[in-house]
Amino acid sequence: MAEPNASRPQRKMSTAGESVYKVLGLEKGASAEDIKKAYRKLALKYHPDKNPDNPEAAEKFKEINNANSILTDETKRKIYDEYGSMGLYVSEQFGEESVKYYFLMSKWWFKGLVLCCTLFSCCCCCCCCCFCCGKCKPPDDDENYQYVDPEDLEAQIKANMLIITLNP
Repeated sequence: MAEPNASRPQRKMSTAGESVYKVLGLEKGASAEDIKKAYRKLALKYHPDKNPDNPEAAEKFKEINNANSILTDETKRKIYDEYGSMGLYVSEQFGEESVKYYFLMSKWWFKGLVLCCTLFSCCCCCCCCCFCCGKCKPPDDDENYQYVDPEDLEAQIKANMLIITLNP
């Protein structure tokens, strides 16, 4: 039986080309305790104070710290496991809540759905059809409206006023 994720294309991992799990020498799904042990072991090995003349060790130490910060934070780890390093980048740019919506909107079928809805609703959800195309455009009533001088209007209102008296 095929794996459920077998149809998924392999996504790119980190900018260095390695998964954060590989940086720490772990398998995906490792426990928090395993992550902590692997981090401590590698951090001691590659710490810049222990390797003052080796700039590669300092770079490796930065990668180890980055991997540890991602894998120890449950939210970042969940995003990384689901979407990879691109998901982490999106969460930094737009917020952690927006990651799933970003990836939903980047799918081909969603873009097609938006295009079809735009075309079927005459571009812009009926605004174009109702107001500028002419089919549903309300008639121009400019000639039905006449300018009324405010003084004439006031005189007409005073002439039509009725005095109402109340009988106790």
